[in-house]
Amino acid sequence: MSILLQDVLNHPTMAAADPIVRAAARAAARAQLRWIHSSEIIDIAPLLAGGELLLTGGEALALASEERQVNYIRQLAERGVAAVAIETGSALPSLPSSMVAAAEAAGLPLIELRGVVPFVGVTQAINSMLVSDSVSQLRRADEASHAMAVELAHGGGLDRILAVLAGIINAEVTLTSIAGATLASASPGRAEAADPDASTGGPQEQARLIHIDVPIRGILAAQLLLRVPADEDQNLARTAGNRSVDILALALLQRMSPGLKEVAGAALLRAINSGSQAWRLQQLASAAGIPPGATIVAIMVRSGMLQHLRASVEQLLARRAQPSATYVDNAELLAVVVLPGDSPLDSRDALLAGLRALPAPSDTLVAVGPVAVGISEAPWSLSEARLTLELAGALGQPHTGTQGPHSPVIDCEAFAVERLAVGSLDPGQRRNFVRQQLGALLDYDAQRNSRLLGTLAMWLDSGCNTAQAARELHVERQSMHQRLQRIFELCGGDPRRTGRLAALHLAARLARLS
Repeated sequence: MSILLQDVLNHPTMAAADPIVRAAARAAARAQLRWIHSSEIIDIAPLLAGGELLLTGGEALALASEERQVNYIRQLAERGVAAVAIETGSALPSLPSSMVAAAEAAGLPLIELRGVVPFVGVTQAINSMLVSDSVSQLRRADEASHAMAVELAHGGGLDRILAVLAGIINAEVTLTSIAGATLASASPGRAEAADPDASTGGPQEQARLIHIDVPIRGILAAQLLLRVPADEDQNLARTAGNRSVDILALALLQRMSPGLKEVAGAALLRAINSGSQAWRLQQLASAAGIPPGATIVAIMVRSGMLQHLRASVEQLLARRAQPSATYVDNAELLAVVVLPGDSPLDSRDALLAGLRALPAPSDTLVAVGPVAVGISEAPWSLSEARLTLELAGALGQPHTGTQGPHSPVIDCEAFAVERLAVGSLDPGQRRNFVRQQLGALLDYDAQRNSRLLGTLAMWLDSGCNTAQAARELHVERQSMHQRLQRIFELCGGDPRRTGRLAALHLAARLARLS
């Protein structure tokens, strides 16, 4: 049986830290550990596999903003981390209430370590116990994989193959397509299909859901969902599920092998990403079912939780009933989508809206590139989407102009000016232009620690709508008028009357890149 979090908290090496559970106490009482790890890196979540107890001294968290602290908790919860233990002291006197609330909402056990202990001693002592436990889990997982292979060799269907896994891990098992359709399922002790939507009581209500991707020839074909009761070994389920992927891929290959279109689609995205010649792109596009002369748009998704997001993106593209292709390269999902010829811009807007409606992990960024005519322009659309993500990162947050709140989905057209400037002007030329147009304003801000440049940028982005800019900046209209009067004095008059409006707007946007 797996080692419980409570067992670790009571271990002498950890008990010396005087640990106390500050959030998700009910989850902490039944949490099972796969590994224990220590790190001061705030962006550690993508490097974890799930089931870990994460130890941190809190120095980096103490310097982070409240938003970053909360995202730290949310990302760990999304990754499936078993618990996080944070040392309090001179750097971090207490756990911020926002982090405690976020952990409680996410069901992530948050532990305060009120004493100092050597993390290396804790990890050595506990991980030695976990290694011994994992050997037993690997042996049982291999037994499950072998039994599933035997069932497949004797002609067993997906339901019977899954029943073998369900019986060994004592959990409900469901295999779904990337569109969410159930392909097969089984419950412990049953070879027939189970109803994945059936409601059950008792411990099932506290079951842990584990998602495992099942690719075929590098193409995501299905997802394995393990619904593990709270009193069962979740680490065994995770290990056995991962061990069963190759067997399930073979079984799927017999009934739903990826066709030429899927294989060609993955090859097409690789060629687009590497900038292959036009003739090669046209050849692959035809094989992938994408008309070489069609109007298309490229999409780039970056996320530390890409395995959970990919299926949602592909389901969205499938619902649009337009030819598309996707490919995953490390932590990036690349896609090209055909836009209908009669109204490509409207179709692109609908695609943006659909992407923005998808639930996404907190570290996700999505960029939709410009409309490209013909597959030969796809590398340009993809490179502009990549540049948009880089610009958004340089500015610290996605720029949505006046279209609404910040979103992880970014329209590259919102960065049209910045993309043009980066492609046409070197950094020195950009700095000189900003200085020529806004030198007096920049000096004023520097001398008085004011933020008139930000006020000017917001006013210009809002179409010179003073009332709207005041709302965006959360200031009174009278205060906004006073700021604008000072800005106009520094910039040589009201730009709406001097013909400098376009130049000032360009300079204000380029200043954000400095």
